[in-house]
Amino acid sequence: ESDKDEEERKGRGLSGGEESELRSSSGRGSLLTRRGITLRVLLKDGLVEPGDGALTIHYLGKKFVGDLLTDGKIRWVETGQIFNSPSAWATHCKRLVNPAKKSGCGWASVRYRGQKLVQYKTSWLHKYQPSADMSLVSEEEDEDEEEEGKTAVSVGRRASDKLSVPCPADIMVARRTDRERIPVRYGNLGARDPSRDPHTLVELSAFSAINRFQPFNVAVSSNVLLLMDFHCHLTTSEVVGYLGGRWDTTTQLLTVLRAFPCRTRLADKESASAVEEEICQNLFMRGLSLVGWYHSHPRGPALPSLQDIDSQMDHQLRLQGSNNGFQPCLGIICGPYYHGNQGVASTITPFWVVPPPEQRPNDYGIPVAVEVTYVQDNFLTSDVLNEMMLLVDYYRTAPDIVQFSQYWCPDTTMMDKIKGSLSGHAPKDQAYSQILEHVYSQLSITQ
Repeated sequence: ESDKDEEERKGRGLSGGEESELRSSSGRGSLLTRRGITLRVLLKDGLVEPGDGALTIHYLGKKFVGDLLTDGKIRWVETGQIFNSPSAWATHCKRLVNPAKKSGCGWASVRYRGQKLVQYKTSWLHKYQPSADMSLVSEEEDEDEEEEGKTAVSVGRRASDKLSVPCPADIMVARRTDRERIPVRYGNLGARDPSRDPHTLVELSAFSAINRFQPFNVAVSSNVLLLMDFHCHLTTSEVVGYLGGRWDTTTQLLTVLRAFPCRTRLADKESASAVEEEICQNLFMRGLSLVGWYHSHPRGPALPSLQDIDSQMDHQLRLQGSNNGFQPCLGIICGPYYHGNQGVASTITPFWVVPPPEQRPNDYGIPVAVEVTYVQDNFLTSDVLNEMMLLVDYYRTAPDIVQFSQYWCPDTTMMDKIKGSLSGHAPKDQAYSQILEHVYSQLSITQ
């Protein structure tokens, strides 16, 4: 295959087998594979036209704009990056907002002058292959969803499953194992190595150790910690959620006021989309901004992996590049069932990623510990209580729900552990304990 052919094949996003199939069906009388209907085909046949700002993606309250180029590629207006296909662009943009996101279902997510691209694909089939099975149009979306279900989590269940900002973050359920993973020091990483395990854990550095000052202050509500810790305790799989709050440019204070757990199962992308939309609406109705994300390492240290570092950096860059100017993005990792923790309390690790030195652009970002002020709430709000009950209902019949009657250690049950860990986030009003007992009783009923 010539270099030119190879380049054209890559630009169209086709495998060698698909390319051969296309060549054998060059006439419109032959059935074109679903991947054969590319933006280049639509341009050639006049269904769409190249244009600046012709393509858009709306995702979790964020809007992305792209230029449709004459060769069928997409140029992201904000950064000038070139993408070979709608799916590649959609996946990249969605992962900036939701690090848990693994695929973008580009033809259903990208709009050409306000209309979904998949509708133009349908029009092409109606015009040139009226006898074609219309299921060919949706197969590509199904394929994206199937792939996402195998590898990750989109927003939800593990934002991990999804969050799509968020969810993420897609974080993979199977990627975390029970074997001990020894964290490495950042200084021992060196340049990026494709052969390195992306789930390698990395120790956090201090801002002072890299001759930096923390560029912002952070205050986190105790109700945020309580809801996040509760979510992470419920399942042996990773979870993901998003953080809502406010950023004060005058005081450089990031206030985290609300956690938004992602409730969706792996491969259940229809549900995941609904969860993402609900979170987006909740942020809007409360007058909050997306200020970060959290996820769990159920049985491992609450330290970022190489994949977590890249996800955090992507999200930071996305927020810094917005029209609103610089805004921090806080990452939090919660380790509920790591036996290296002190006592029953989860380890909760806020972190940030500093770009590598300019003279070493191929290095990984530097994960640093973020100093946080924890603000004790006066009450356990009905909002948080309702979210906890929704989580109980969601995981009630899940195969990966934690068995709270089992023992965490010889003299402590899993129920004792979750109660002990959450007591560290208690509001000032002690009446909360009676309210939580109701929640715990519902957990017991599920088993």
